[in-house]
Amino acid sequence: MGGCRSLGTVKSSEDAQRDQFRDSAVPSGSVHSDRMLGLALAMGVLLALVGCTATEHCAAPQDLVCRLLQSMEGSIKPGEVPNPSILLAMSLLGVDTQSPNYKLLLQEIKEEVVTRAQKAMTSGQVAEHVLALLSSCQDPRQVHALGQTIDLISILQQKTDEEMVELEDKGHPKTTLFSVSLDTMALCLVRADRYRGPAVALAKEVLSPNSPISVDTRAVAVLALVCVHDNVEDPEVQDLLHEAVWTVTNNFLDEQEERKGMIGNIYSMGLALQALEASRDFYAPQDWDCAQAFAVVTNHTFELPMAIAQVLPALVGMSYLDAATLNCGAPMDLCPSLGTHRVPTGIMSPPGASQTPRESQDITVHYSITNNLQGIPWHYSISVTVPGDSTLLEVLERAEEMDPENFSFKTEQTSWGPFVVSIHGLAGSDNDRTYWQFLSSGKPLDQGVGTYKPHSGEHIQAIFSTY
Repeated sequence: MGGCRSLGTVKSSEDAQRDQFRDSAVPSGSVHSDRMLGLALAMGVLLALVGCTATEHCAAPQDLVCRLLQSMEGSIKPGEVPNPSILLAMSLLGVDTQSPNYKLLLQEIKEEVVTRAQKAMTSGQVAEHVLALLSSCQDPRQVHALGQTIDLISILQQKTDEEMVELEDKGHPKTTLFSVSLDTMALCLVRADRYRGPAVALAKEVLSPNSPISVDTRAVAVLALVCVHDNVEDPEVQDLLHEAVWTVTNNFLDEQEERKGMIGNIYSMGLALQALEASRDFYAPQDWDCAQAFAVVTNHTFELPMAIAQVLPALVGMSYLDAATLNCGAPMDLCPSLGTHRVPTGIMSPPGASQTPRESQDITVHYSITNNLQGIPWHYSISVTVPGDSTLLEVLERAEEMDPENFSFKTEQTSWGPFVVSIHGLAGSDNDRTYWQFLSSGKPLDQGVGTYKPHSGEHIQAIFSTY
């Protein structure tokens, strides 16, 4: 596989909802410590797709990076639940920390932390906020807001310990391995205590043939294991972590080659690219054709700010492992022409792409709901007619209008869009590890209900499931 060279070479450096975007079943050996890439992009660096070596790295076209950044920033609105992944991406891209959007998001994240971290956040959500604060040069051990000060690292350590107790006792964590991966990475980056144990457990999980793990979970696990590998001295632990990273990344490279650039699905590509960029020393001498992978990403129209936030760092050769080494006092303005104008989220397309108008012709979608897990099993089916180009959420709304007794449902807003938490009065539960899984003709969807668009005659199934 061939590498890729940019004109300016750069040195290497909500869990059930995420399942709707995952592939079906939601820092490196040399950490990037400065923002030379931002300077290179600001000088007009473009992607060079051929004639490169394994030691050189890909960077996306500046215009694409700027349009994605513009779309992502356009989603920041006062009063809405702040997304730490967006702040993390803005920091990694060198957005001016004094810009109004940046200051607004940072303040709202601090307020969210002091009010919800202890009682209302999962370990993974706490870890995401730690990464966001680190990237903005804030001390997560002393978060000040609303007249309060909390130690977010102590909270994260406590919640990570709870994950590990259940993993050891029950064979699965309290939430998900994705959360444990985020926890381990965040604890490692702040050099906190007790990240070695979770890292060893993660390595064993990703190496287990009986533990199928999604692409995005394995990608974040790679980031966590790379960080821990570089910060432990025990040779046996280092060997285990190296084997796990080598195994995952070589599987990613093989899948990319077989599927002509795709790893998992488009929503797992951002994290997979970050993992491959951050772990180059681990899968050498195998080469990474980053141009092939970048081509898949740059040819996709991203609508969700969360998806953009995960892919943007990879497009400029960075990863979440760079969050703790940024120079917040010297931001690089990658996109000086943007000014204060913001484009509404969901209209950013690759170069040359055209916006498809909403189809006027109606379509018929078959929709069924099934519960075989709790109480007396039940199953209901309905066929609904909706305008062409309708989302699955609109299909569910139409089904509820037609038969509210059987097809009532509730959603919660997440960073990945609306998430169905209840159907026919039956709600998923973190304690029972249950949720509503959506499938098309028996295959899990790779998008959420707010973005997936069924075709005419399609059979959509909602099945009460466990994870």
